[in-house]
Amino acid sequence: MTVEDRKTLFLSACRGEPVERVPVWMMRQAGRYLPEYRAIRAKYSFLDVCKTPELAVEVSLQPYRRLGVDTVIVFSDILIPAEAMGLALELSDHGPVLPAPVRSFADLTRLHDFDPETETGFLMETLRQLVRETDGRVPVLGFAGAPWTVACYLVEGQTKAGFATIKQMLYAEPGLLQALLDRVARNTARYLQAQIAAGATAVQLFDTWAGELAREEFDAFALPALRRLIEELRADPRARTAPVILYLKAAHHLLESAVQAGADVLSLDWRVDLAEARQRWPHLALQGNVDPCVLLGPREKIEAAVRAAVAKTGGAGHILNLGHGILPQTPVENALAFVRAGQQAPVAAWTPMARSRADV
Repeated sequence: MTVEDRKTLFLSACRGEPVERVPVWMMRQAGRYLPEYRAIRAKYSFLDVCKTPELAVEVSLQPYRRLGVDTVIVFSDILIPAEAMGLALELSDHGPVLPAPVRSFADLTRLHDFDPETETGFLMETLRQLVRETDGRVPVLGFAGAPWTVACYLVEGQTKAGFATIKQMLYAEPGLLQALLDRVARNTARYLQAQIAAGATAVQLFDTWAGELAREEFDAFALPALRRLIEELRADPRARTAPVILYLKAAHHLLESAVQAGADVLSLDWRVDLAEARQRWPHLALQGNVDPCVLLGPREKIEAAVRAAVAKTGGAGHILNLGHGILPQTPVENALAFVRAGQQAPVAAWTPMARSRADV
């Protein structure tokens, strides 16, 4: 397939239209498994790379050049908006730290709504440069954290097993948590609108910590914020045709609720059976969902896992990806084997998917 066809391929998959093969990319595809990325990080901090368009463009393009993936996802971090809202932020390859987390209504008043072009203009410039570098012919993906996952970091201050502090807030001060989620959703919608205006073909929402919630809690707190975010995002006419991908990790028990958020593509981890997902939600495109650890094994196992994943959907409305981010210890040749296997995997004879949101 020529480079000119990649954007068409990706958008067709998002809409459940016929494709000659599945598009392939990997979450965290720009990162530590690539020696060229490590060379840049030896000179610059993680946050410096995020905030310097020339560096972010180079890092974003590295997996495209090395592996031939079908999309370029902008190099950034889901907590960039947290800093733009007024919180101090420290970022490294080991994870984020927010020294002054949100624990009260007084803390919430420290957060302000921000102008994405003014306070995160470096990301928008990175997107514009990526579109120019690829001649607008390769899908460039923007992204953000989903409200619940971002709120987990804002309240806890860092990744913590169990997220006890935000869970305590959920039970003891539900009004505070709902106000925080609302603030995050509102700002994230504008942030993603700006990414699309800067040239992003599609945007992905990462709800990595959704699985920490029971379904009742998800329905009461996380889902309304997700719905508001997507509804406000699409209030901008420029954003209405850009697919929204929603990724959830360890959230099999939440998927029936999550599909109500209004995303076009549901990105699944390796715990979910793709054939079952295709049967349950025939109107949605699916993304995923090979276990990243498979890429630590032999090439024949990688190729078999890829063929099995594509066979479960028949390739219809399917974007091949991992079920979570690629692991830093992954050999580059194994990442390449994954991409090539996906691009060569046979797809079934096309049959129309159920009516999608875009068709209604």
